[in-house]
Amino acid sequence: HRDLPFKVNQWCNVMRWDTKTLKPFFRTREFLWQEGHTAHATREEAVSQVGRALGWYKECYEQLLAIPVLAGVKSDSEKFPGAEYTTTVEALMPDGKALQGGTSHLLGQHFAKMFNIKYKTADEKEDFVWTTSWGVSTRMIGALVAVHSDDKGLVLPPRIAPLQCVIVPIFYNEEERKMALFNITKIKAELEARR
Repeated sequence: HRDLPFKVNQWCNVMRWDTKTLKPFFRTREFLWQEGHTAHATREEAVSQVGRALGWYKECYEQLLAIPVLAGVKSDSEKFPGAEYTTTVEALMPDGKALQGGTSHLLGQHFAKMFNIKYKTADEKEDFVWTTSWGVSTRMIGALVAVHSDDKGLVLPPRIAPLQCVIVPIFYNEEERKMALFNITKIKAELEARR
């Protein structure tokens, strides 16, 4: 019991054998995934961890990526198989569809019983741990691009890119200087037109 809660956070590549990849970063065969797993002595501690992880994802989407999300509980048909319940943050995309941005699952004691994951209680008895899992993926990048881009390109939110554009012209002769200044003027005009 003194070793609990046990918490593991990892980043790993995941490979899914999907036959189609419709949109970059949204659903691809291989992606980068952050996932956390915890084991707790009580259900209450596990429930608290599920809420904390969901709060991290909500804050990341809203404060860093500047994407508003709705946080809530998935329906029983949409929850992670074997979980007591699954929470999610969902972002509305420009095409009107919701994108699942990150999930957090209360796994209860289901997997602990399946894999015989026990701990010794303070009174020297054995009990099954209460587990959680939670994760996000590079799908966050897809959401960022979908929400903050248009036909003219991508404009990143200030907390990701506080400086939007810096041009440092380098030239070695008069012809290169004229070409650099011409291109700088062209880029500046294009940026002004986007405002």
